[in-house]
Amino acid sequence: MSDITDQVLPELDEWQTRPLSNCYAFVFVDCMYTTIRNEYETRRYAVYTILGYTIEGHKEILGLWLNETESKHKWMQIFDEIKARGVEDIFFISMDGVSGLEEGSRAIFPDIIVQRCVVHLIRNSIKYVPSKDYKAFTKALKKVYGAPSLKACLSAFESFKQQWAAYSGAIDVWTRNFNHIEQLYDYGSAIRKVMYTTNAVESIHASFRKVTKKGAFPNENALLKVLFLRVKELEAKWEGEHIQNWAMVMNQLLLHNELKDRVLKYHE
Repeated sequence: MSDITDQVLPELDEWQTRPLSNCYAFVFVDCMYTTIRNEYETRRYAVYTILGYTIEGHKEILGLWLNETESKHKWMQIFDEIKARGVEDIFFISMDGVSGLEEGSRAIFPDIIVQRCVVHLIRNSIKYVPSKDYKAFTKALKKVYGAPSLKACLSAFESFKQQWAAYSGAIDVWTRNFNHIEQLYDYGSAIRKVMYTTNAVESIHASFRKVTKKGAFPNENALLKVLFLRVKELEAKWEGEHIQNWAMVMNQLLLHNELKDRVLKYHE
């Protein structure tokens, strides 16, 4: 089996270094962890994945990277690499709260709009909430980030803070990150729906876990081969598909004064 899969290594190398599109309207970044085990030791490795939405509305996995930890230095190297592979502009990046990732992305792409994933904020905040209150707490939160306007969002947030004041740790998570909720309302609802969560890349990691859960891998190449074969399956599935409601997303991008010229530069 190993000899057979070794035949994909040249294709994997070519895919990992291929030229990329010059612009991605949205990118989603995330890490998952898996195990590499040789005769002497077992190590947990971080698999870095970047999913991009092209200006035409197609999904593309920009690459896969391995490192023993998730760190801002590795993310900066990755952003530097994708720039060298032809990426000139990224409009939005949706991410979790990795320290340094926001600064790292802006160091390479100064005009990028960084969005914290709302789903990650929910997960972080319910750590401070008793399980019996999860349902009511998350329902109240949805009125905040799902509000139809900024005014309604601010009003819902004030009510939320009063209603759940007993759970100060949970409130603090949202207070510290509320600028990421407010900025959602700088854009139309179709854009907000795309940018507010990293679920799109997390679903890719869920697909990866199905092929990595059976055990440890003897080396990095063994892991990358399996992941690359799964990427090929996903790419075949996505071929010819457009992101849902992409026409409306493009209309709203073109209506935004600070984005219009950037969109027109790359959109045919």
